[in-house]
Amino acid sequence: MSSQSNLYQRRPATIHQQNRVALFWLTSGVGAVLFVTFQLFFYVNGFVRAQGATPTITFEPDVLWVFPTFYGCWIITVLLALIGTRKSQWVALILGTLMVALNTLGGISDGMRDGWYVAFSAVFFITVPGVFAIVATWCHLKSKGVDDVDE
Repeated sequence: MSSQSNLYQRRPATIHQQNRVALFWLTSGVGAVLFVTFQLFFYVNGFVRAQGATPTITFEPDVLWVFPTFYGCWIITVLLALIGTRKSQWVALILGTLMVALNTLGGISDGMRDGWYVAFSAVFFITVPGVFAIVATWCHLKSKGVDDVDE
């Protein structure tokens, strides 16, 4: 009876940790959306200041599906973290790390073109919460909590 009661006592801590990891990934995804929003404001501000002298950025309709698909991967990372199995946590860690790296590199690249404040925004809104999410997921995987969750 004692081992069974210990299982019930450890389970809520595991679920709490699992939700905590998902919240870190959600914060990273929201940071990516904030970065894109600010980047659009920076672009429009520069376009207005230059009185339309800067080239407009247009996309072909066939390419526009890439953006919602790419940024939709952030929610997939959160959902995988919420599942809580060891396998889903590893996939969330790999996909999330890839999303953080690609978004940060894209933001720094845009910052080199548009100004330091864009690169700073990418690091502040994407990289910082992303590193916290990566560390939280890694610590959760290395703890014994994930072993208690059924595959």
